[in-house]
Order: sequence, then C-alpha cells, then structure tokens
Amino acid sequence: MTVQPIRLFGDPVLRSPAEAVVDFDRELRKLVADLTETMREAGGAGLAAPQLGVGLRVFAFDVDDVVGHLVNPVLEFPDEEEQDGPEGCLSIPGLYYDTKRRLNVVAKGFNEHGDPVQIVGTGLMARCVQHETDHLDGVLFLDKLDPEARKAAMREIRQADWYDRDKPPTVKVSPHSSPFGLGR
Repeated sequence: MTVQPIRLFGDPVLRSPAEAVVDFDRELRKLVADLTETMREAGGAGLAAPQLGVGLRVFAFDVDDVVGHLVNPVLEFPDEEEQDGPEGCLSIPGLYYDTKRRLNVVAKGFNEHGDPVQIVGTGLMARCVQHETDHLDGVLFLDKLDPEARKAAMREIRQADWYDRDKPPTVKVSPHSSPFGLGR
C-alpha cells in the first residue's frame, strides 16, 4: 500500500470517463490498497481511481465505519427520495457546497477478486457511492450545483492557493496511470 498524490481540479483526467475493469489481478488489488490508504491519509469518505490518475472503474469508501471498495459499479435507485447537504471532494480541496443527491441507492459491482458485491446505502453512504461513481463518469459534484452555487464555487476555486488558471495543477503520475490518457 502506498499513499498516492491526488489529482486536483483542472487535471483533464477528472473529466475523462473511466474504462471497465476486465482483469481482476494483482495490479487491481494494489490499486484498491492504494486507493484505501490514500483516502484514509487524506481523511476522505471515498476516492475513485481517476483521482489517482487511473482510468478504471473502481473506488474505495470509508463511511460510518464501513470500509470497502467497488469495481465496475452500477447504481439503482429504489425510490425518488432526495437529500440535500454539504458535499466536498478531495480533488477540490476546501470547498463544500450543498448538493442534491438521491437518498437511497443500491450499488452493484465486484470486489477486487471479481466476486459480486452489492451495497445498499442511505444518507452519507448513498451520497458517497453516487459521488464516487460520478468520478468514474468524468462528472464532478460541481456539475450537480445550481448555476448560482456553481459560479460561487468557481470563484472560490480561482482564489484557492492550489489553483493556477494559467498552469492547471499537475501531480506526479501514479504508477497505475493508463498509457492511453484515460488515467488521472
């Protein structure tokens, strides 16, 4: 397990849809371990592979003392109930904005060994699963904000110490990065 650098807003990999995992091998297990270790070190509730520069559909989570991961997630929503609450992102440090999400989710996918997994989540777990799955589709929580909140968030990003409009953030490339530009 190795803590990896997290890609920041402005890195094109955050806007690139990730590819489905097809090989459930040692490399995938190392990626899951790195995601988990990096997420814990950063104090996050979740972390998706593109945030480490890896263009694969996998994320790790740590919500309410439930730690795990999901490979090739597919989300289902059992009802229309919504929640609205503060949401942030390790790739957009320091920003938290109220974001509407579905209250309940059923996420189906696989573990690192290729065994089927299902997560039934509500509240924070549902928010985390939706947020991380969005990362796998190249979507950021900023995209879910109403226009006024999005403008405020962009103003805040442009003023952040870590953001430079003329020179978007760059981070050391992860050893898991895709040679095809699909990784972060």
